[in-house]
Amino acid sequence: MEIFLIKTLQFMMAISLLVLLHEMGHMLTAKLFGVRVEKFYLFFDPWFHLFEFKPKNSETTYGIGWLPLGGYCKISGMVDESMDTEQLKRDPQPWEFRTKPAWQRLIIMVAGVTVNLLLALFIYSMIMFHWGETYVATKDMSLGMKFSQEAKRYGFQDHDILLGTDRGEFRDFNTDVYRDISRANWCDVLRGGKKVRVNLPGELNLLDMFKSSPRFMEPFMENKVDTVMRRIALTADSKDSIESPAWRMQLQKGDEIIALNGKPLDSYNSYKEATGRIADALTGAKTRDDSLRLRTVTLAVRRVQTGKVDTLSTTLTPDLMMGYAAASPFKDYKETHVSYGFLESFPAGVKYGFDVLGGYISDMRYVFTSDGVKNLGGFGAIGSLFPDKWDWHAFWMMTAFLSIILAFMNILPIPALDGGFVLFLLVEIITKRKPSDKFMEWAEIFGIGFLLLLMIVANLNDILRWLGYM
Repeated sequence: MEIFLIKTLQFMMAISLLVLLHEMGHMLTAKLFGVRVEKFYLFFDPWFHLFEFKPKNSETTYGIGWLPLGGYCKISGMVDESMDTEQLKRDPQPWEFRTKPAWQRLIIMVAGVTVNLLLALFIYSMIMFHWGETYVATKDMSLGMKFSQEAKRYGFQDHDILLGTDRGEFRDFNTDVYRDISRANWCDVLRGGKKVRVNLPGELNLLDMFKSSPRFMEPFMENKVDTVMRRIALTADSKDSIESPAWRMQLQKGDEIIALNGKPLDSYNSYKEATGRIADALTGAKTRDDSLRLRTVTLAVRRVQTGKVDTLSTTLTPDLMMGYAAASPFKDYKETHVSYGFLESFPAGVKYGFDVLGGYISDMRYVFTSDGVKNLGGFGAIGSLFPDKWDWHAFWMMTAFLSIILAFMNILPIPALDGGFVLFLLVEIITKRKPSDKFMEWAEIFGIGFLLLLMIVANLNDILRWLGYM
């Protein structure tokens, strides 16, 4: 429960800040051009609101709604999500949005997206200034990578150390490494102390690389015990706990699990792959005895103290938990730290921000595939991205990332989003013909319907994942 509250608080803080500043961008530019802003709300307020006030001599009512799906800046003389068409039946007034020149209306509509983009770049810059960058360079990952069978068909081998592709050298291991390899014609690796070039097709599917089990590549992890938990939850959703199988077998730090059910394991990656196969088999278990038989496993363990190999039998939990954690190689790898002065932090932050934006735009092509739709996530998926414990560095990194997403999604040319209004305004500027109010009404209805459908699908995916159906 504590973890849920921490994640929820971080999510609400981040989204409130981003929505507030986004809508403020619209409001300030509207007032700059003499357009009346009737309402300025954080969150939506259908039927009722949590808080509202109107300063003396102000034309704007400020408030907080109860539905945290976004924000709201009601601009006079504009067809928006309020669907207030009555004002459009009256004669146009000089303070209304519809009477202003197209270039002014265009600036008002792009102001929110601009604020979100600039905010993200500013946050990234301040992160660089305050914390700098600390990472493990791929060339310093001495154990290299563990590759799937598909990756090995292209010529990769376990323990290959990634260096770079025809798209550039790798820095640290992150999503960009997958993106580059998916589009590369070749990849250089360090194998046995020598540089080797692996030829690639240049068109690998990024989603498949992530979704395959095992993944296309992962950092190689030795299957050595680092910590042993005395008790673990019976299942992920259970409050009941049991003595862990690892504790019952008296596993100790440094012990190495070298085989499971008679099949050799060369890494912790292989152990996860083996338990994944057991999980697949469990889906066909019809009785409790079938489940118990599949979860009962035999391990070969090389003891750290004696070097002897013990053969042990144990029963994994229904979630196939053993109750131990393998040693992460990253704690032994050399770290690279880069510090930035105040002025140096801005170009570094801007570059980092545009790299994030470029990667996000590149990945959008997968959204329109069947697998992409299944991977859409709603509020639960976004909230889960925040860390379990309060960490200001992680919070601001995630806030900046969400700000970039908000900017990009809002500029898409979909009616009801800022990008939809921008598209119609550009058409008006080019053709010198303004779309009719009736057209704008129907476009807004279509856009709202499409966005609601998208939101339902994304949050339904969250529920199905939580229930274990996806």
